[in-house]
Amino acid sequence: MAVRAAVLPAVGAPLEITGIELPDPGPGQVRVRLAAAGVCHSDLSLSDGTMSVPVPAVLGHEGAGTVVAVGPDVTHVAPGAPVVLNWAPACGTCHACSLGEVWLCANALNGAAAVHAHTADGTPLHPGLNVAAFAEETVVSASCVLPLPPGVPLADAALLGCAVLTGYGAIHHSARVRPGESVAVFGAGGVGLAALQSARIAGASRIVAVDVSPAKEDLARGAGATDFLLASATTPREIRALTGKQGVDVAVECAGRAVSIRAAWESTRRGGRTTVVGIGGKDQQVTFNALELFHWGRTLSGCVYGNSDPSQDLPVLAEHVRAGRLDLSALVTERIGLADIPAAFDNMKAGKGGRALVVF
Repeated sequence: MAVRAAVLPAVGAPLEITGIELPDPGPGQVRVRLAAAGVCHSDLSLSDGTMSVPVPAVLGHEGAGTVVAVGPDVTHVAPGAPVVLNWAPACGTCHACSLGEVWLCANALNGAAAVHAHTADGTPLHPGLNVAAFAEETVVSASCVLPLPPGVPLADAALLGCAVLTGYGAIHHSARVRPGESVAVFGAGGVGLAALQSARIAGASRIVAVDVSPAKEDLARGAGATDFLLASATTPREIRALTGKQGVDVAVECAGRAVSIRAAWESTRRGGRTTVVGIGGKDQQVTFNALELFHWGRTLSGCVYGNSDPSQDLPVLAEHVRAGRLDLSALVTERIGLADIPAAFDNMKAGKGGRALVVF
């Protein structure tokens, strides 16, 4: 049976909304009917070539839905079960996994090179970032399927698959924000809004949101920001003014741009921590001089998928949702259909909105 999907025919080409043919799930595979899929900046980066992906492909890596069927040897989920898709399943055997750093698994994206579906004319399709969530249904490896804990709305749960795990992990796992510390978050898109909520959950005292769009202020304050600044050349100076001329204890960069990475670094106090979550292109060069690295004593670190272990973090996030500490719906600024994904990409390029959610 054909299902509708958003297909990327070639890097840089427009998405095509078309029917695709999915196979029955084979050994170790699960077929999922999508309830919703978030439109992440990584999908835009895949479509325009900033990140590489085998094409043609069905993009979309942030999704949740209901199990339709399972193949042989699948025991942890059954038809009818609500699930969250995990686009970066850990193999458990590589060097990173042996160190417990499953977010750096060397084999996590091996499935993206496989063929998971075909167009009506027989053209093979790859699953972008393993899960191909920009489709009414998908067939994925069982390792990409996590049971959704009770008490979380299924459509909103899609955000747990990337934006929330990344934003929460940046605050709790990478930067390790402690109660009473000050935090600045650069970029108030889906991940940035999740980071702001997570900083509030962590007990941060002052939470400064920085964005290029003044329209993001209400979203940022609703997520927990105590202050909002429009990004400019003077942003680091303004942040130091808000923090007794010291700078914040932690700065989290969610835009993936050289200028905002540098601004986040300069906004961090001496001895503070700067965490880079945003995915930038190879042309985004950030420079530091040797003296400042010594003098400021800051820690600069990258952050992949929030340095999270989805199987461990998903139940924790679900408890925050049930307790009212984490508001998933507040991250969603637009609920759209498959055909609206290109417009959502344009909004991201323009720095508009939080998370667009494709609802099936």
